[in-house]
Amino acid sequence: MNTAVYAPSWPPVLVRMHERDNVAIVGNDGGLAAGTELPGPVGRGLVLRDKVPQAHKVSLADLKAGDAVLRYGIPIGYALADIAAGRWVHERLLRMPEARGLEGLPMAIAAKHTPAPLEGRTFQGYRNADGSVGTRNLLAISTTVQCVAGVLDAALERIRREMLPKYPHVDGVVGLEHSYGCGVAIEAPGAEIPIRTLRHLARNPNFGGEVMLLSLGCEKLQPDRLLPPGSIELRGSTVADRGTPGNSFGHVRLQDDTHVGFGAMMTAILAQAESHLERLNRRRRETVPASELVVGMQCGGSDAFSGVTANPAVGFCTDLLVRAGATVMFSETTEVRDAVEQLTARAATPQVAARIVEEMAWYDAYLARGAVDRSANTTPGNKAGGLSNIVEKAMGSIVKSGSVPIDGVLSPGEHLNGRRGLFYAATPASDFICGTLQLASGMNLHVFTTGRGTPYGLAECPVVKVATQSRLARRWHDLMDLDAGAIANGTSTIEAMGWALFDKLLAVASGERTWAEKHGLANQLVLFNPAPVT
Repeated sequence: MNTAVYAPSWPPVLVRMHERDNVAIVGNDGGLAAGTELPGPVGRGLVLRDKVPQAHKVSLADLKAGDAVLRYGIPIGYALADIAAGRWVHERLLRMPEARGLEGLPMAIAAKHTPAPLEGRTFQGYRNADGSVGTRNLLAISTTVQCVAGVLDAALERIRREMLPKYPHVDGVVGLEHSYGCGVAIEAPGAEIPIRTLRHLARNPNFGGEVMLLSLGCEKLQPDRLLPPGSIELRGSTVADRGTPGNSFGHVRLQDDTHVGFGAMMTAILAQAESHLERLNRRRRETVPASELVVGMQCGGSDAFSGVTANPAVGFCTDLLVRAGATVMFSETTEVRDAVEQLTARAATPQVAARIVEEMAWYDAYLARGAVDRSANTTPGNKAGGLSNIVEKAMGSIVKSGSVPIDGVLSPGEHLNGRRGLFYAATPASDFICGTLQLASGMNLHVFTTGRGTPYGLAECPVVKVATQSRLARRWHDLMDLDAGAIANGTSTIEAMGWALFDKLLAVASGERTWAEKHGLANQLVLFNPAPVT
């Protein structure tokens, strides 16, 4: 096995985000040793008193106990003891600030700039009957309950092995499996979230309106509850035939008397799949405007470089996408909660600002019911990557949303329904739940930034992975799609990397495969269910 060892780069590099900051992060591979003289004007000739790992903070001034530690120009914590200039500043030395209250926030007061439209940008996509556009051409098999998962997995294996070779214009088949459907308080407050998520997953534009449904028969989440009349219109379906096995909607119910044994179940599922695959195989990519993109932005395995390189580049790309008429969603409630005043100020209208507050308040109450707060978010990996707490993490996370006004807010699992612009899609910060909810909202392309590294992917939608550090991009050269670390080492800029990401998204939307797709890496869908389990 080949291993690469990288010596600390030279000269010493410090990154300070705001002129008020009294800490900066170390940019060198391998960190900096104690005794290193720090460069000016940021370091001002200070000498490091500790060995400081890459991406971790160093104090630029003598701090007294109780003093605010400033990064991004705001307090990310308060010193628990005196901290001398040149010391390593980590989470054990800081008290986290209290969360900003939700009263008296600036509501839609930010100056609204209208950048020039970005015209003439296109990609090759699949136009759907409802007007939406897919970036992939997939057969999806939805389910009502986890009980059918084993049968579905067996059917998916046979479809991939026996049927897909006959349909070369179909990109694949995916099972919309989940742990919901029975043994749950299906009428309880909060139960509407997983149900509408599953309903709207079936509408994802990458499925082309050819969704099949596999149910058991005795579950609480009956097909008519999952897809009530008028909730969704898929090719060839009618309200009347949704409860009938073998109909054009593609519904197979395993407990029906016609299924005598496992073999009969397989025969029914494969027969239904055949008709859907035939129609999907007739579809071809066509030139469509970039305005048909629906891009979900997310970060995971974040480090202190996330807010320096990858996320600012993503934010620049967000502005480009909105200028091109596309739709962008940013999410992860706990990872933007500490920047709530930035969000409400950027809201396009006071009504949008009020919806942001409403979703934040709902999530505050949800965490309180579980006897935890937002500090439960930051992971050991985040801290090893230099992020001391959720406040610091939030300041780096929020920049993915760019600078344009926020046009709307989506509750968890709510569908866009043709709306365009920049949306705050309220989701938990969990990578898997956030991705699932963004898919349900209509995402056809996903951007995922990471500093620590993650093989995260989705079978339902291509995921473009952006590394915050060149060291990660080199080490995981066949997992990262873009190296934003070039911003930190001075070989690129936020603007140039934002354009590179924009062009990459158009290429991937047109069929270029991401590394996760090449390797077949895909995480399971995970529903957000705040209601009780019985």
